[in-house]
Amino acid sequence: MKNIAIFASGAGTNAQKIIDHFRGSSLAKVSLIVSNKAEAGIFKIAAREKIPAVLIDKEQFFRGDTYVKLLQENNIDLVVLAGFLWKVPSNLVQAFPERIINIHPALLPKYGGKGMYGHFVHEAVLAAGDAESGITIHFVNEKYDDGGVILQERCTITPDDTPETLAKKVQALEHRWFPLIVERLLS
Repeated sequence: MKNIAIFASGAGTNAQKIIDHFRGSSLAKVSLIVSNKAEAGIFKIAAREKIPAVLIDKEQFFRGDTYVKLLQENNIDLVVLAGFLWKVPSNLVQAFPERIINIHPALLPKYGGKGMYGHFVHEAVLAAGDAESGITIHFVNEKYDDGGVILQERCTITPDDTPETLAKKVQALEHRWFPLIVERLLS
């Protein structure tokens, strides 16, 4: 049985889809939830699903190996960033090479980098007049949104799209593809 750790900063909708996908699976399970925000909805999901959850201390996250040890002690095979808004420190990337993945709500390399998340991404895509948007699932390295692309899926942008309607199209792609890619990487 492979162990998945999900890092999230928000409501946890992608985390819930991954948890649901692996419920009853003989391949893998979500065995740890990690967040940097005490008020994040992901903690409610963790409690409901009876998955251990940890609130990150910023100082320890960026200095030292507290969280590398935590992941190793929990025999984590894959770290999944599902709306986690901090850059992953190099010691964690080095401890889990090609075993940390992220989902980005746009087609990288456009609209990536520090501060490019959520509605900021969708506003930028619409302001640029792009004909399509989508998701990028990628490996994590020491830079924001820079690791090797695993999968990109697209959606069409219509003239009446708003950041909110585009977000819904992109989220549908996230919910469909993210659990499948996690499964593929663990198989």
